[in-house]
Parts: sequence; structure tokens; C-alpha cells
Amino acid sequence: MASLDDLKKRISSVKSTQKITKAMKMVAAAKLRRAQENAERGRPYSKKMNNIILNLSNGITDVENAPKLLAGTGQDKVHLCIVMTADRGLCGGFNSNIIKKAKAFFRKISENGKELKIITVGSKGYDQLKRIYKSKIIQRISFKDSKNANYFDADKVGRIIIEKFEKKEFDICTIFYNQFKNVITQIPQEQQIIPLKTNEDKDKSSEENYEFEPDEDEILANLLPKNISTQIFKAMLENSASEQGSRMSAMDNATRNAGEMVDKLTIKYNRSRQAAITKELIEIISGAESL
Repeated sequence: MASLDDLKKRISSVKSTQKITKAMKMVAAAKLRRAQENAERGRPYSKKMNNIILNLSNGITDVENAPKLLAGTGQDKVHLCIVMTADRGLCGGFNSNIIKKAKAFFRKISENGKELKIITVGSKGYDQLKRIYKSKIIQRISFKDSKNANYFDADKVGRIIIEKFEKKEFDICTIFYNQFKNVITQIPQEQQIIPLKTNEDKDKSSEENYEFEPDEDEILANLLPKNISTQIFKAMLENSASEQGSRMSAMDNATRNAGEMVDKLTIKYNRSRQAAITKELIEIISGAESL
């Protein structure tokens, strides 16, 4: 049985941990508001760009000479997967949910006899995937020094993807990230960006006919590479909001659990202390009676 000193030290240790988790919850709550606003602002832009590209693609008559970023290589032998996670932990199941989604996709690719290549964006993704898929990871990227999700970092990832595509290192590129819904709910996403494929409903604008100047091919040649970086940036913004929401929820639960543990340890400490005092009194009374 633990001594009174051990219980006292443990209560003090749990209280210190509770202060840390409470502080982390408050910091996450402060960051969440701005991250959520940024994610919500980024959604219409990325969706609109997809719709414009789809509208432009409808005007292409020569499909064989269409930009490869739009039409693809015509094969699906090599899949490049961009797994986007956080660089920091203590955020509940945020990273694990993305990895779980990605692993399910990896198994499907392997079962179909296709080649898999992985790029991890975020150190936590690499840490979880390296045990099984280390040989498949061709590059690991971390933006630990960046305070907030920004377009410059997204453009770096986009340039790497386009460079590898131009070198014919893969046929299809898919990104994995968490879509922010609310503090409690973040939905793992699987989005194919090369060749362009959208699961989102088309706006009415995508069904309307526009006259473009210059022609569609020239616009798409400039717009498609930018769209890759835009979709990566959108995923980063969604991840940023999801990470803070998940961390806030996890730290709230941790703070509550620490409080319950302190209460239980305090009761145990008081009972042990009362038992020790009772034992000392019995010894004193027994000694007095023996005289």
C-alpha cells in the first residue's frame, strides 16, 4: 500500500499535469477560432477553382492533347499518396484517423497489384507509417517551424508533386487530410488531385458557358499547377482547424480526468491518514493500559 508521502507526491504531480492540460486547452481554443475562420474562407475559393477548371475542360475538343494534369497519363499503375498530418501530438485521434484512412487506401492499392509511393507532410504521419511502409515513403516534409498554415508551404508541396509528375514518377496523386466540421467531429478525407477529380457538387456556374481569352488550353496550362497548390493549401487549413479542435477536446477530457483522479487520490490519502492516526491512538491507549 502506498505511503502518505507517496500519495501526497502523486496528488501534487496530477495537479501539475492538470494545470498543463488546462493551459493547452485554452491555447488551442484561442487558435481554433482563427484557424476555423481561415478554413471556412478557403473552401469557396478551392471549390470555385475546381468548377472553373471543369468548365474549361468541357471546351477542349482534342482530349489526347489536353494537359496531363487534367487528363492524366492514361494509366493508373503508380499511385502517389500525400499523407498530411500534424507535427505535434496531444491532439486526440486527429493524426490516427488520417493514418487509418490512408492505410485502408494503401491496402486497396496493394491488393490490386499497383505500385505505391508515399510523401508525408507532418512528422506524426511519418512516425506512424514508417513501421510498415518505410520502403514506400519517398520523401518526408515537415513545417514544424511555420507558426500557421500558409500558401508558401503549400506551394512547395505542390511544386514537388508537379516535378515528380513531369518526370513520370507516378500516374495518380491522392491527398489525405481531415476536414473540420466542429470541435468534436473531424472527417478524414481522400481527394484525388491528379488527374483532377472532384467529389463536390458542381455549382451552377460550372454548367454555364463562358467565352475565354486566351483559349482554354493556355488558361489550363497556367491554372492547373496553381490548383494543385490551392488544394494542398485548403487541406492544410482544414488540418489546422481540425488539429486545434481535436487538441482542445482532448485537453478538456484530460483536465477533467485529472480532476477526477485528484479527488480519488485525496479520498484515499484522507482514509490512509485517518487509519494511521487511529492506529497510533490504539497503540497509545494499549500502552497506557498495560502500565
